[in-house]
Amino acid sequence: MATARYRCAACGNLTRFDVTVTRRTRAFHHYSLGGDLAVEDEEVLAETVEDVACRWCGSSRGIETLDPAPQRTDT
Repeated sequence: MATARYRCAACGNLTRFDVTVTRRTRAFHHYSLGGDLAVEDEEVLAETVEDVACRWCGSSRGIETLDPAPQRTDT
């Protein structure tokens, strides 16, 4: 799943954002005999971005969604 990149039109920030996301997942919960939980094989079934706010200036009105960063293919 590609992650969106953001830009704040108010201040030009490209690197720091508070992103509020709602996710619906399915995961395998594995409990040890001592009762410790390890969550394994988590699968995201649905994801909705509720809000994006600039960490620098606090604005959430001028947030622009940019094309995702290209995936590196170093081999």
